Amino acid sequence: MKFSVYQVSRRGGREKNEDRMGYCYTRESGLFALADGMGGHPEGEVAAHMALQNVAALFQRDAQPVLKQPAQFLETAVLLAHQQLIAYAAQRGMNDTPRTTVVVGVMQQGQLWWAHCGDSRMYLLRDAELIARTRDHSYSELQEALGRHATGAERFNRHVLFTCLGSPGKPMIDVNGPVLLQNGDRMLLCSDGLWSSVSDADILRHLSDSRNVADAVPELVEQALRQAGARSDNVTALAVEWEGEGEAPDSISTQDLDDQGFASTIHGAAQDVQLDEAEIDSAVREIQDAIRRAGKKPS
Repeated sequence: MKFSVYQVSRRGGREKNEDRMGYCYTRESGLFALADGMGGHPEGEVAAHMALQNVAALFQRDAQPVLKQPAQFLETAVLLAHQQLIAYAAQRGMNDTPRTTVVVGVMQQGQLWWAHCGDSRMYLLRDAELIARTRDHSYSELQEALGRHATGAERFNRHVLFTCLGSPGKPMIDVNGPVLLQNGDRMLLCSDGLWSSVSDADILRHLSDSRNVADAVPELVEQALRQAGARSDNVTALAVEWEGEGEAPDSISTQDLDDQGFASTIHGAAQDVQLDEAEIDSAVREIQDAIRRAGKKPS
């Protein structure tokens, strides 16, 4: 499996950067994730970091070297991250829970699956055409899906979310795929700091016109910062170009890893927020039992 990847995060005009992104892979599977900690709630950067940590920990455990059921894995991993945020706040007696959005993609065996909660987005591009894009869990996107167009003050609700990780209720998680990948397909994960300042048309143009993702991502991020100005949100983007088994000089090849091999750019969490193997097993069983009771049938 070969792919090219480039990621960057800028603080913008905020006091701190609450976005997190990263990727990890085994010999036959790759996971790419981005989370945007929510302002207005405590420790947004902790929420984003914990979300990625929990997803990566479960991936490392289950991708041996391939995920048996990628769609089920994604739903379970995101719910696990949500549960750990609730537990984190309860253990510390916090009056409010750290909250975050998240978007995760899994590439393996020439296919892509993805999941998201909130308004961090995934774009999938092929030959300058948009193949797929996540739909934000926001008031404005809900109105658009219902065929209603916001007017007047309703436009200010563009970023108001009705679900996220860490909220009191069970989060809404959309899981999609698989899509059969072709060499040259490009996937972009980004926070709302990017797409709120750069139009979808410009995002697609940069991704398709650039020689590679390492050229496309920095220009997209800089454009978002320029257009948002001094009040810019954090701007974070991670882009992947699928290269299958082809020859590409700057790509990552996973073939040097053995069946137990694992590489990651998602750094370890503090000891007090890590899960041990028994805790992971217990949490996963509880989540999957709940999914079955709800009558869901993940593929």
